[in-house]
Formats: sequence, C-alpha cells, structure tokens
Amino acid sequence: MSTSTAAPTTPVTAARLGTVAVVAHRRKSLGGGLDELRATLAGTGIDDLLWYEVPKSRKAPKKVRKALKKGAELVFVWGGDGMVQRCADTLAATGTPMAILPAGTANLFAANLGIPEDLAEAVRIGLHGRRRRLDLGRLNGEHFAVMAGAGFDGDLIREADRDLKGRLGRLAYVWTGLRHVRGELVDTRIRVDGVTWFDGEASCVLFGNVGTITGGIPAFDDARPDDGCLEVGVSTASGAIDWARTLGRMAAGRSTDSPFVRITRGRRMTVRFAAPRTYELDGGARTAVRKLKVRSVPGALTVCCPEHSA
Repeated sequence: MSTSTAAPTTPVTAARLGTVAVVAHRRKSLGGGLDELRATLAGTGIDDLLWYEVPKSRKAPKKVRKALKKGAELVFVWGGDGMVQRCADTLAATGTPMAILPAGTANLFAANLGIPEDLAEAVRIGLHGRRRRLDLGRLNGEHFAVMAGAGFDGDLIREADRDLKGRLGRLAYVWTGLRHVRGELVDTRIRVDGVTWFDGEASCVLFGNVGTITGGIPAFDDARPDDGCLEVGVSTASGAIDWARTLGRMAAGRSTDSPFVRITRGRRMTVRFAAPRTYELDGGARTAVRKLKVRSVPGALTVCCPEHSA
C-alpha cells in the first residue's frame, strides 16, 4: 500500500470545527516537529485549540479525558503506535474522531490506513479526511488497534531496548528477536467463538486487527479493521531454524504456507497457558499472565482517513 501523497497546494482550513485537541508525545518527531504542527493548525480557522504534551504514552489517557470534558470535537494524536493505542483505548465508544500524526518509530496503524508520514498531509486528512468507524480489539480489558500477542512476540517487545529502538526503529525488533529465537513452547489452549481451535504446545499467539504487524511483516493477508472480526494466529516454531523459516514466509506474505503457523478469525477468543506468558498490545509490553480474554469491538473508534483508504 502506498502512503506517499503530495502535500496540499492550498491552505488547510477547519471552519466547520470548534474545539480541537492535540495530545502529543513530546519525544517523537515528524517534519518540523511540534512547532510546525502548532503553526499549521494556527491558520486553519479552529475556534479553540487545546494543547497537551506528555513525556510518556501512558500519561496520554488523562489528557484525552481532559480534552473530552472540554468539548473536543476532534483529537489529533502525535506519536507512534503505543501513543495511538493509549488514546484509542480512551476514545473508544465516545464518537469523537481521532486524527493520527505518525510521529513515532512504529506507525503501523497509520500505514495500514494510508496515512503518510507527512505532517501537512496528515493534518489535512485529520481536518478534511473521511471519517471511518473502525474496529478495535480488546484484550484483558484494554483496546488495541493493530495487534496483540503473547509468548515469543511479548518477550520480543518486552526486551526491545528503548534507546536501541529509537536508533534502529524496526531493526530493533530483529535484533531482540535474535535473542529470543528459541521460542519456548508452552501448552496452550485457544477457544474461538466458543469452540476449541488449538490445544497443544505453542511459542506464540497473535491477534491482528490489520494485515501488517510488528516489524512491518504482512502476517494477516485477509485482515480488515472494519469487518467485525480479529485474525488469530498461533505458531509452533521452536529454535532458530524454525523461526527463520516462519519469519521468512511471513515477510514474503505467505504466513499460511509455514508448517509452524495456523490462522483463523473470530469475534471472541480465550487463551490459556500452562505457564505465565508476557503479552503486548500495539508494541507495548504488559505483564505475564496465564489467561487472555480477547474480543473484537466493531466500529469502536472513529478515525480520520484518506478518502481512498483501504
């Protein structure tokens, strides 16, 4: 999917909007930075601009709630997938649109929707783009927009050094992945829509709301963020050779060709592990648990997208 779009040749205006909020991760960058964003929004005709900056994504939900209480009709989110996930979790079911300004090292949700890493165009899409009601996943009480996973994937995210990720971006996942290629197998039972779908040893369980996931790998070819379902994948790969074959086929867009991968889809899933497994949502590591409760939340989030977004 191409995300390159020419910058608008006419000034961006937002006469139809009253209160607009910006919730920004101040350590992330895009274009000329937050100064350029402020200058761009200043000339758009917004009646009331609310501006919030946070040092960490986990502090964003409080600012989003504050913006909603002040009557924000649109929330611009500046940051990567972790920042988007935190804000989406708060905006879910509110009806208030979210506009993504992909300023982080991982912008998979924006890329899957065709939102470019171009500040002027991302602002234009936020103000005048198509409003789409998109699904979210919900895992153990928290929403995610791109994917969630446990096992190999959760360990990989947990161990990714933040400074290394900042320097290398997606290569950081490859680096940390090499440290976890053993992919410990754990007895796992997965129920999909009330039926046992998998019962055996597994090294990784993934849930996808869109097709391209961590590291830019096209893991779920048939995933759509507006079909009311989540893709479910399980891997039985163990050891360097197994994982090299599995990741290679996933990167080539042929996940189901791997003998170590099974994929299906559903609306409600329950996963039980024989031993605690670290899980992650949209690139943010969480604690280790023995049980995951996952479901699709259809139309939970309104997102500003390009007119011809896939």
